[in-house]
Amino acid sequence: MSHSHSPAAPLLGLDLGVLLTALTLGGLTVAAVDHLLTPLPYPLGLAGLVLAFLAGGVPCAISALRELWSDWVLDIDLLMVVAALAAAWVGAALEGAVLLGLFSLSSTLEDRALGRARRAVEALMALRPDSTLRRNGDGTVTEVPVDSLTPGDMVILRPGARVPVDGKLAEGVGALDESTITGESVPVRKSPGAALHEATVNLHAVLVMQVTKTVGESTVARMIALVTEAQAMKAPSERFSDWFGQRYTVAVLLGSIFAFVVMLQLGWSQDEAMYRAATLLVAASPCAVVISVPAAILSALSAAARGGVLFKGGAALERLAAVRTFAFDKTGTLTNGRADVTRVVAAGDEAAFLSLLGGLEAHSEHHIATAIAAELARRDLSPVAVTDVTTSPSEGITGQDAQGPVWAGNPRMAARMGADLTDPLYAGLQDGAETVIWLGRGAQVLGAVAVADQPRTTSAEGIAALRQSGVAQVVMMTGDRRPVADRIGAALGLSPQDIHADMLPEDKVRLLDRLAAKAPVAYVGDGVNDAAALARADVGIAMGAAGSEVALQAAEVALLSDNMSRLAAAQRLSRRTAVIIRQNLIFALGAMVVLVTGGLFFDLPLPLAVLGHEGGTVLVVLNGLRLLADPIRKPA
Repeated sequence: MSHSHSPAAPLLGLDLGVLLTALTLGGLTVAAVDHLLTPLPYPLGLAGLVLAFLAGGVPCAISALRELWSDWVLDIDLLMVVAALAAAWVGAALEGAVLLGLFSLSSTLEDRALGRARRAVEALMALRPDSTLRRNGDGTVTEVPVDSLTPGDMVILRPGARVPVDGKLAEGVGALDESTITGESVPVRKSPGAALHEATVNLHAVLVMQVTKTVGESTVARMIALVTEAQAMKAPSERFSDWFGQRYTVAVLLGSIFAFVVMLQLGWSQDEAMYRAATLLVAASPCAVVISVPAAILSALSAAARGGVLFKGGAALERLAAVRTFAFDKTGTLTNGRADVTRVVAAGDEAAFLSLLGGLEAHSEHHIATAIAAELARRDLSPVAVTDVTTSPSEGITGQDAQGPVWAGNPRMAARMGADLTDPLYAGLQDGAETVIWLGRGAQVLGAVAVADQPRTTSAEGIAALRQSGVAQVVMMTGDRRPVADRIGAALGLSPQDIHADMLPEDKVRLLDRLAAKAPVAYVGDGVNDAAALARADVGIAMGAAGSEVALQAAEVALLSDNMSRLAAAQRLSRRTAVIIRQNLIFALGAMVVLVTGGLFFDLPLPLAVLGHEGGTVLVVLNGLRLLADPIRKPA
């Protein structure tokens, strides 16, 4: 259904659509008073009718004729104008004015309601500050417009300030509220080097950030571009309602003409036949059918985006509702994607052992060294000074401390040093499920640490929520070793047959083929790798995609936060959307059948047909708008 005199051309502080609707209803009111209550001085009643027809009919007619001329599309607006003119032709001008008044009112209400769905996302733009504090090269601070920031600029963030553009933390440690972007209500602690997303809020500390992207490239701008693109991509049910509306509109016009001719042949008067044909034209118009699907899809897309879930169009939203199997990448999706120290076994004092290991690993850039440094920081330990450090690829690292040579590495390094790793003290470390780093002096082993990637805190909860919502199968795929995969899978409650290890990218695609043959399948990955699996799945979902251009492009659904429970909430929203679409279509088609039956076989008055038609149209829009209040941020 097109809304010819709506959206938003501001005129005297009002939308043009609102102004035209007000003029139409004003003219209708004057005409109704003149016809039904008390006769007004001669020109007033006629002027009211003329105003209602001009304000309510001319914009619709112009728009409909333009559509017909340029695209050969018969617009529903044209049916309304033809019906109103037919009513005026047979002396029922007031009924025609009622039709145009209610049609204009319902069109404005729909436009404003659907505009609300769009604005729910675009309102994020208002969260970006107009200006910010830039630190200059000489140390001075200047307030500058956000639009003038370029990559490399240093920005001061005071407590309560919003992050103006995407960047990374350069100085300071503090917590940020990222709920506007990721939907997460819990503040996120940031240290130097951490990514900062536009429109998030610095809570307490004074921070210095380095700009990495301009305003046009930052998170909010990309979110709005993605959602706008999604709103333009039609879902299958939207394509059906468009297809139905186009063809049915032609059928309604031809059917009304045919009914008019038949009634004349049956001996009806021309005026009576014309009035009944106009009533049939209004009763059979498919406005509610055409608007029922996009009203629900737009609302769902906006509600999801506010909760930190971006769908690339209504088709992805509808497909997610049908998914019964979820396949997960392990590293970075179900796990944190970083190494953490899980166990420490020392032959002597544990603190002294860790300090020495930390001093040696401080000279390495390996991710294991990062895990050991984090463990020292957690225990408030300082690394021992180690010099003359040498790295041995695929083995480990050697150096000198105050007591002499020291080494750290894997069993190959220990074997080269002549160290014996069979001491019962270390028996539980060598099951292969974790990476073990040994520390020693010559042939003497001083201790060992186990380092492993850990499951996300929300992974088990998210998988449980999916199962609770009716997902039949959850599988994990990883290129990692079987012992590592079994450890993570067991921690998440997955059965052994659903844990697939040692997989190459092509193995994942083949497994998805087998799964998809049984039921629709979604693949959840980090969006950076696993591109082939994301493309093969019925629905590709990127986890933790905030700030990641690659992730936003690779998948059909992007979860901006790392909170796995958001995935179950997104599927609940998609299923609820499917239910509301069915409700709308059943109601719209049912109402149309009742009105057409009344118009054909009973003496249905034109005003009642108008009321039923426009009321039904507004009701399906309001039903779709209920999705804007969907609690996607709340757990099941």
